Amino acid sequence: MPQHIALKDSFRETRVYSARTITAIAIVFGLLALILGRYYSLQITHYDTYRTQSDRNRVQLQPLPPRRGLIYDRNGVLLADNRPSYILSVVRERVSNLDDTLAELQTLVPVSDSDLDNFQKKLKRSRPYEAVPLRFRLTEEERAQLAVNRHQLPGVVVDAQLLRHYPHGTLFSHALGYVGRINEQETWDLDETDYRGTFHIGKVGIEKFYEDTLHGTVGYQNVETNAHGRVLRVLERFDPVPGADLKLHLDIRLQKTAYDALEGRRGAVVAIDPATGGILALVSTPGFDTNLFVNGISSVEYSALRDSPDVPLFNRAVQGQYPPGSTIKPIMGMAGLESGLVTPESTVADPGWYRLPGDSRRYRDWILKIRGTGHAPQVALNMAIAESCDVYFYDLARRLTIDRMYDYMHPYGFGERTGVDTTNERRGVLPSTRWKREAMAQPWYPGETLSAGIGQGYMLTTPMQLAVATNVLATRGELRQPRLVSQVDGQTVQAPLIGQVEARQENWDSIHQAMRSVVHSERGSARKIAKGIEYEVAGKTGTAQVIGIAQNAIYKEEDVAERHRNHGLFIAFAPLEAPTIAVAVIVENGGGSSAAYPIARKVMDTWLIGDESAG
Repeated sequence: MPQHIALKDSFRETRVYSARTITAIAIVFGLLALILGRYYSLQITHYDTYRTQSDRNRVQLQPLPPRRGLIYDRNGVLLADNRPSYILSVVRERVSNLDDTLAELQTLVPVSDSDLDNFQKKLKRSRPYEAVPLRFRLTEEERAQLAVNRHQLPGVVVDAQLLRHYPHGTLFSHALGYVGRINEQETWDLDETDYRGTFHIGKVGIEKFYEDTLHGTVGYQNVETNAHGRVLRVLERFDPVPGADLKLHLDIRLQKTAYDALEGRRGAVVAIDPATGGILALVSTPGFDTNLFVNGISSVEYSALRDSPDVPLFNRAVQGQYPPGSTIKPIMGMAGLESGLVTPESTVADPGWYRLPGDSRRYRDWILKIRGTGHAPQVALNMAIAESCDVYFYDLARRLTIDRMYDYMHPYGFGERTGVDTTNERRGVLPSTRWKREAMAQPWYPGETLSAGIGQGYMLTTPMQLAVATNVLATRGELRQPRLVSQVDGQTVQAPLIGQVEARQENWDSIHQAMRSVVHSERGSARKIAKGIEYEVAGKTGTAQVIGIAQNAIYKEEDVAERHRNHGLFIAFAPLEAPTIAVAVIVENGGGSSAAYPIARKVMDTWLIGDESAG
């Protein structure tokens, strides 16, 4: 019996087709729903997030470093300016392989190991998409080489920036100080926002003391970039606020006169305007070229400065602490007059030495080795200051006692920092019984009082302190805080009056006349500078021992090593009746005051008569 074969099941096919169609449509709608959901997420739910990420690839917020304030001398001569320089930087996020990029850059321009070390340190602290400097001061040839290969160096940026420059370098090295690259410790201490895009900061001197004033306020701009990080357009800009300009009391003529007069010897000169407390000259020699430090001094150059026996990095004007020697005798004389222990007419016997009651030791006067006797059988105050008689002041010191000496000298600024607007100032030592007990856990001895009475022993002062004390003498009692800066953006900065030495006018007259005799009398210890002088000077010489001399030994300079010879000091103010300048000079190992007072004469001549070669 024949079998019927079903060739087609239409109903079944219809069901299968319908099921497949529905499944396909469901899949399509499911995919569409997924796409729409993702689209909703991208465009609605997470719109701000993805827009920010997109803008980050396209738009960058770039810091605009402010122009550092300029520094001028009192006459408007530019002492510290800013010069354009090109910097090679790398944006890490724009570089596919940082090591390969650095290797490629080293084939195009010189990159030292220190440059790489500094780059790696800054890289660790940088923000995303921030350009990190690799090389400073690119030459024209180096810039051209980088420009030719720019298409092969995505993420590499060459930007122009203003860098500090000191036109007079060594001449103002210690007065101005310098800026240098921001180091790791400074990065942690600084306000990160305010120093974005800034690679330098004041390190010492005026540059550091007035850092907040000179730095300014950082600006910003939003820029649109392409995939290679190149700027296409500026979208928004907030200009930086430049740092304030400073005008100093310093006079470049006076500074150069003092610097040249020291002739490269180790020493310092500080000159002050009595009327304002402004510092007219601040010189410490030897100096150094401050421009070496701006972009990182080489290890070879730094080692040469650091290891030099002359210590050129040491600011002797505010850091050097020296026995003041006989330069304190006018102040000691004023203490004697005010205390009533002496009068201008009272005298002391001077055989050329002094002996404490009950003590066999003889404390010699410097004149003994020259004349074999004292200055005169009897010495009064004027002669004691004019000829620098040690015996007179040994006797006065004994009667004053060390603690009363402290009380009379402290108001002149000794034993304390002057507060001058620079860095690293030291306070010196004004000894007393309390000081020795606290510093050395020892009692005070009478012989030490005699040494202190002629500015020796434990007493130490800086040239800045000596200049301030001289200014107190010149102004008849005004203790002013010295100031280097006279104006900030045209606004006057006053040197504050921080103390007043009260004394009778007749006693000021006696001390001034005695100091005049130092220069203008026939036997004055600085009479050599009076030749041809056109004004009257009140001065005082000083010689400070560097090494001790045995009781019966005689100091012979030619037998002593140069660095063990006596320091030479001199203080002065002029003109006598209405002083416009007060000066303190020290020449290390100069042998005596004869090395110092010609320098002061040249400085005063330059200021008072405009003669830079006189004296």
